[in-house]
Amino acid sequence: MHPQALPDAARSRTPAAGRITVAVITRNRRASVLRTLDRLAELPERPPVIVVDNDSADATAAAVRDHPVGARVLTPGRNTGALGRNLAVRHATTPYVAFSDDDSWWAPGALATAADVLDAHPRLGLLAARTLVGPDAAEDPLNSVLAASPLPPDPGLPGTPVLGFLACASVVRRRAFLDAGGYHPVLFFGGEETLLAYDLAARGWGVCYVPSVTALHHPDPGERPGRSAVQRRNELLTAWLRRPAPVALRDTARLAAAAVRGEPAAGAALRGALARLPAALRHRAPLPDRVEQAARLLEGNRP
Repeated sequence: MHPQALPDAARSRTPAAGRITVAVITRNRRASVLRTLDRLAELPERPPVIVVDNDSADATAAAVRDHPVGARVLTPGRNTGALGRNLAVRHATTPYVAFSDDDSWWAPGALATAADVLDAHPRLGLLAARTLVGPDAAEDPLNSVLAASPLPPDPGLPGTPVLGFLACASVVRRRAFLDAGGYHPVLFFGGEETLLAYDLAARGWGVCYVPSVTALHHPDPGERPGRSAVQRRNELLTAWLRRPAPVALRDTARLAAAAVRGEPAAGAALRGALARLPAALRHRAPLPDRVEQAARLLEGNRP
């Protein structure tokens, strides 16, 4: 019997390794992804690991295959961006999938806790973990943002309902992720999480911040060129994909005004959004009223 078909009580007795897979995407960061695999190999849960190599040119795939963690390596032959996570989830055989990037991993015991929480709450589609950053384990600022979500509690869900998360600090119910379509191809990469949260919520799945589950993030210091422009581009595309037309038009006007003012990255973000706008309009599917109301409540709560 597949683990997803087991009764909740039986699944809760299944070791974490039988319930949860760790999925990692990487590109041209061999040393970094090997460090992540070192940390995953030390976890008491001993989870299966899937690594998607997004067309690296530094022999990443071969190095990962040689690593003792025993990861399954998927090589799509091109840079799939965030869609590499979709590929990993499709190949996973456990009911839950935890995401890591090549600079992040999970605290000991976190995956077992996540699996127990998901077992206990069958409507929970995505669990957003508490993220600690760097060797000093500093609180990621997103933790306090998620904890302060104004969305009303749901008695059938754990933690705090949210419509956002950090991709490398999230655990999904495989069935829910596939039901929602995973990460969207129009966005490709950068700020892709909100759209997935919308799509999960639109299908009735819960998205919650559960700080008892801890992810560890050790990003390289320094700026990532172009990242701000891509994130602003995808914020606007998300509006066109799922929000009412007046909201999308308002956000377009705001970004255009920022570009005219010469704000850094605004012009590149606007050009990128306009280039992808026809595809976004083809995939446009406005949110159900209840999810749109939640999105508006979160907007009103922004500082």
